[in-house]
Amino acid sequence: MANAALVSCSLNLSSGSKPSSHLVPSASVSLQISRSPFRRILLKGDKRLRKCRTVYAMAVSMGQEAGVQPGSGSDHSSNEAPTPKKVMVIGGDGYCGWATSLHLSNKNYEVAVVDNLVRRSFDHQLGLDSLTPIASIHNRIRRWKSLTGKDIGLYVGDICDFEFLSEAFKSFEPDAVVHFGEQRSAPYSMIDRSRAVYTQYNNVIGTLNALFAIKEFGEDCHLVKLGTMGEYGTPNIDIEEGFITITHNGRTDTLPYPKQASSFYHLSKVHDSHNIAFTCKAWGIRATDLNQGVVYGVKTEETAMHEELSSAYRLWKRRPDPGYLDIRDTVQCIELAIANPAERGEFRVFNQFTEQFSVNELAALVTKAGKKLGLNVRTVYVPNPRVEAEEHYYNAKHMKLAELGLEPHLLSDSLLDSLLNFAVQYRDRVDSRQIMPSVSWRKIGAKPKTVPA
Repeated sequence: MANAALVSCSLNLSSGSKPSSHLVPSASVSLQISRSPFRRILLKGDKRLRKCRTVYAMAVSMGQEAGVQPGSGSDHSSNEAPTPKKVMVIGGDGYCGWATSLHLSNKNYEVAVVDNLVRRSFDHQLGLDSLTPIASIHNRIRRWKSLTGKDIGLYVGDICDFEFLSEAFKSFEPDAVVHFGEQRSAPYSMIDRSRAVYTQYNNVIGTLNALFAIKEFGEDCHLVKLGTMGEYGTPNIDIEEGFITITHNGRTDTLPYPKQASSFYHLSKVHDSHNIAFTCKAWGIRATDLNQGVVYGVKTEETAMHEELSSAYRLWKRRPDPGYLDIRDTVQCIELAIANPAERGEFRVFNQFTEQFSVNELAALVTKAGKKLGLNVRTVYVPNPRVEAEEHYYNAKHMKLAELGLEPHLLSDSLLDSLLNFAVQYRDRVDSRQIMPSVSWRKIGAKPKTVPA
């Protein structure tokens, strides 16, 4: 295995360094016990998750504060999408999902979060934690209400349980669904068999259930699905936005861009894209697949309003992809996709990133910024745990969101300074043992892998 494939910028941050349920008021909770099949495939060592039954708590806002509502509500029987007023954010407790939920609520959309909160359990499994302290989803929502007067509905449950998801759809009746609710770590999917199976089951079945829920309960609902640039792999040609026009043996056609996934996680995203494209063609569903690059940043306008609104920021061990965007641009892209929905039967793909960097370029930027702040920064070259080319061509198109009005926040020296200062602020929460890669693509096995204390 070649060296110099991954670059880790290590900062010296020691203290010495400069279910079925009824609609209920938001203050109330309705509980139901239900079995969830995916729980059975988690680690044998994690008895708390493996043997438990899922407790679904459902709390839905009775209404939104008086104020300007977006759109005028077009005729649902036409081929044109109604202007969305109600947005369901699946995975709304996560890093991107929470920031998106607040942003849309701040823009006067009526928002409901759907989440099983399992991402917090992954941290307990692996001995990880967010760099920033994270309040419970209930406290976050209460804080947002106290600051803005705006309600955010909450449905706690597993979208792999179609009965739960059906009830959420029928209760909230969304005009648009933003789907972040997937296991989104490639290294996690490559730890062992159980986590690979969990990743594919959770991601593929959850998305299928969302598609069936739209078909059954909201045929005009627009699905905005978070994909990944990793679906494309690293082809030796330019990466188009979802489709490529090919001439072969004298005949020309526009076809889905070839996918070359590089992990069980990325493969689950490819399966999602195929399933979504098929249901758009067969059922007339509206869908936008956002192939997102690596997201960085810790604050948006909304999350900066109070410390309890902070979004989880975890230092996952992953190879950075060449495409990057600021968290503020993620929420802007989602809003643009919702405000400019796909037509009935249309499956469209946007490549969602604003800049491209190599790992070495990022390392140089961080090293320079760290030294300017008086930090002890060093670049460490380590073997690549993944199965991929060390050097490759990469040029991905990303014009469609810009054409809709995306105004990007580019990675500047001042932004790097603020990110490093943020890390210094929470240096006592940094576990340096978690920085270096410990998952090998070639050594994954069927035996559950335990996590040392």
